[in-house]
Formats: sequence, structure tokens, C-alpha cells
Amino acid sequence: MIKKKLLEDLNRLGFSLMEAKEDLDVNKTLAAVVKSKDTRLWEGFPVLLANAAKEYNFDYDQVLNNLVREEKKDFHTLLLLSFAIYQHHRLSFSWSNQLKNRLLNQQNVAQLQKLRNFLAHGDVFSFGNKCFHSSRLKETFSNYFEQNAERTRQLKAKHEELSLEYALSQLFSPKQKELFVKKLNGDPLSKTEREYYSRTVKKRVSALANPELHRLAQKLMEY
Repeated sequence: MIKKKLLEDLNRLGFSLMEAKEDLDVNKTLAAVVKSKDTRLWEGFPVLLANAAKEYNFDYDQVLNNLVREEKKDFHTLLLLSFAIYQHHRLSFSWSNQLKNRLLNQQNVAQLQKLRNFLAHGDVFSFGNKCFHSSRLKETFSNYFEQNAERTRQLKAKHEELSLEYALSQLFSPKQKELFVKKLNGDPLSKTEREYYSRTVKKRVSALANPELHRLAQKLMEY
């Protein structure tokens, strides 16, 4: 049975099951989810991880310190599953990219590709001694970042941020999106970055700024 304290902490990470307390240790909470071996919580792990990295002090090593050997394997399993979900939705986070570069070896890269294929084809698959339904994984991710985000102003703000991240990921590659943000923030660009921005990114930005294109896109969204 899931402990009450764990459910309260999960609420703070976007899994709104109960009212939350203020004393949230995000790394211990993520470790507790791993230890729980609860399929429902494992299905929600990509949501919890994304919120933990964005809103709190998620630390990969601290989570590991709260796990024993077999639990660490489960943690890595859930990380791969999270990476697959993010990639399926074409979401790119700087923290997840850094963590992937740190963790992925040849075997894990192949496993990650298999997971992406499972998600793309809506398959049922076994992973980390658990049976996962692709449709439920994707639905859980969508529900907590979309449907729940519309129910309160605070979650709506998170939804808008994620929607922007998603929209940028639909239009730009990770490198192009990085240059878009740097240019928007007035950060200096190298000579190579300036040339690439002018040659590729600026053309897409100009198209996005076209008011007629924006009007037509809004009209299409009404149908």
C-alpha cells in the first residue's frame, strides 16, 4: 500500500492525489516511488521527474544514494522510460539531455530506441519487470501536463510553459531552439551561431511573425 506521506509529496510533483506538505525532499520522494514498485506511480514517473527537475532540486546522485543495488536498476529503467516519453512528445530539456549524455551507453541507446518504438506503435511491453501499456503511459503524461494544468491557475501556468516548450520543439531542432532562446534573451552568439541563425532559424522566425499566417493557423485550430 502506498504511504500517505509519499502521496502527499507526489502531489507537489504534479501527481495530485492528496494535499501536499511543505517539507518536500524531492530526491527522497523520487527514490520512494522507485522503491514502491507500484505500476501506477511508475507510469507517472516521467511527469514526476520533469516537475522535480523544473521546480525543485532534483539531483541524480542523491536519488541513487537513497537506493540499494536492485532499486538503482529500477531507477535507471524509469529514467530510460522518461527519456522515451519526452522524445515521443518531441520535448527537449537541457537537464534531461545532460543526464542522457552521462548515462547512455550503446546498450541503453538500443533499449531507448526500442521504448520509443513501443510508444510510437501503441504496444504493450515489459520493462523493469513491469508490464506497461503505451496508451496509458502517454495518457498519464498528457493528463498531468494538459488536463490538470487547465484546472487551476498555478497548473495552467505550468501548462503554458510546457506548451511553449512543446511548440518550439515542433518547429525547431534542439540546436535551433537553443539559438532562438539565446537571440531572444540577447545572449552573444559565436560567428558560427550567427551564420546558422541567419541562414536557418531567422527564416522560420520571419514566417512565424507573419500576421496572416498566424490568423490562418488560429482559424484552423477552431475546426
